Amino acid sequence: MIQYSLHCSKGHHYDAWFKNAAAFDEQQARGIVTCAVCGDGAIAKAPMAPAVARTDNQKVSLSAAHPDAPKFRDLLRAYRQKVMSEADYVGDRFADEARKIHFEEAEARGIYGEATRDEVAGLIEDGVDFLPLPDIADDN
Repeated sequence: MIQYSLHCSKGHHYDAWFKNAAAFDEQQARGIVTCAVCGDGAIAKAPMAPAVARTDNQKVSLSAAHPDAPKFRDLLRAYRQKVMSEADYVGDRFADEARKIHFEEAEARGIYGEATRDEVAGLIEDGVDFLPLPDIADDN
């Protein structure tokens, strides 16, 4: 899955998820990508930075405004634990390994690790599907 920040010709901004970059292009070509606010069909991707792990050890907080926020945090922690217990840790080789799996140069398997912003951007450009692994502190 890939998340895009989109905007319409009338100035509305919103985020949308697509299976991959090709899915967005195909849906836009068919005219089915429309503004979530006004229905405008003139949609463009807004510049955005990919979501990657921070290296400065600074914590990022989630909003606690939603009444189910504690449940969501528990689900994210469980997801992270499941990935870490069942997938192979590949460290800073994540982008290379993900690309090999995507292009069937390596056996398909679950992996996790780290990637730089440039590596993440390259994976997105190549249509490699991946998800960020949430890091939710226990005291949060």
